[in-house]
Amino acid sequence: MEENNNNQPLLSSREDNQNNHLETLLSTTSNHSFTADADDIQPINTVRDFYKEFKVESKKLWFLAGPAIFTSICQYSLGAITQVFAGHVSTIALAAVSVENSVIAGFSFGIMLGMGSALETLCGQAFGAGQHDMLGIYMQRSWVILNSTGVILCFLYIFASKLLKLIGQTTEISEAAGLFAVWMIPQLFAYAMNFPIAKFLQAQSKMMVMAIISAVALVFHTFFSWLLILKLDWGMAGAAVVLNVSWWFIVVAQLAYIFSGTCGRAWSGFSSKAFQNLWGFVRLSLASAFGTSWHLFSSLDILRMQKFPMNILGWTVMVALGINAAISVRVSNELGAAHPRTAKFSLVVAVISSFIIGLVLSIILIASRNEYPTLFSDDSDVETLVKKLTPVLATCILINNIQPVLSGVAIGAGWQAAVAYVNIVCYYVFGVPLGLLMGYKLDMGASVAEDRIRKWGGPDSKEDNDIH
Repeated sequence: MEENNNNQPLLSSREDNQNNHLETLLSTTSNHSFTADADDIQPINTVRDFYKEFKVESKKLWFLAGPAIFTSICQYSLGAITQVFAGHVSTIALAAVSVENSVIAGFSFGIMLGMGSALETLCGQAFGAGQHDMLGIYMQRSWVILNSTGVILCFLYIFASKLLKLIGQTTEISEAAGLFAVWMIPQLFAYAMNFPIAKFLQAQSKMMVMAIISAVALVFHTFFSWLLILKLDWGMAGAAVVLNVSWWFIVVAQLAYIFSGTCGRAWSGFSSKAFQNLWGFVRLSLASAFGTSWHLFSSLDILRMQKFPMNILGWTVMVALGINAAISVRVSNELGAAHPRTAKFSLVVAVISSFIIGLVLSIILIASRNEYPTLFSDDSDVETLVKKLTPVLATCILINNIQPVLSGVAIGAGWQAAVAYVNIVCYYVFGVPLGLLMGYKLDMGASVAEDRIRKWGGPDSKEDNDIH
């Protein structure tokens, strides 16, 4: 195994080689080759071989992907349920919570998730190579970096009202959303703790405990949202309290599981090594974060289109993110164990599975395009708009089900920089200019956005717009 480890560009054989480990990792490119050992799968030459290995790999993938998808859906639903209850408070409360969730928290979520993804490579390959004692060090190091990033992102929350006005939101909604954003700062630091924990557990294939904790959090979140927001009439303040507590419940419960000794050598306690070689870790984390920088542009788009088609896209994205987490674990574990052929075949299985899921969801959506819009609104204009957007939405679902899988493979292999370059070019060189051109210059969407923003302004009466 020592010989194989020497051929792996992402792993060191001893703890005191951490600096070389990270420096080598940061310089990796797609040209690196991984040397297979005897336990790797044999080359697939026939259809029968393919079918046989496909069944085996599918079981391994969905053992991880099933709980990961469920966890993503539960955590995504925390904000969605808060929005539902906020809609029973007032129109402005609903708009404020929706905008904060989509733009402010959504952008921070993307940054934190991206930076935390550095652990998918480090923890995954370390676990695959049997270097379990390094996982806890990496997680603590990520905590330091993400919490420091959280301090910087606090300014986004503090000045959210001014930012929202700057990007075109109405004054009334901007002020309400800005107040709610300040109340949601504790959630920001829950993100900073949660994502490193999630990657730490995912690398060990401990997905089920994350799913159970998220499910419990969702049940309690639903009950206490009803109790505080509606029954006790706390309004937006109640929404902030419950959402913050729900996220911190997830963090504390996962930490209790880790500290209980169930992770073996992966957690041996807090260590001063968490503060060593931080710059190398920052570089890897930033490369991972740039891979998800599209969240900023997506958030601005959500602000205009609001919740109807985007909520559906959001649910399907959670499915894709679950597969993303699973394939990243599979690839990093297999590469760490010197099984490059197995890692490549995991990619094939994940892409085929994700494509089929996306295709089925798209077909269902198109087939029910005359029925499902009524689930979101009784406004005939809105229903007509959603029907028109359904083909575009179906296409987005199909593409969004494949892209995260490919990103997960690249991150699992340690190619964060390559993912960052591709995403930056796609979203900022092509996506943003095309969006501005089609939306404003060609007038294919600007008028719709303006109408939706006006509708979110709600009635003019002070009573209807009261914020509790």
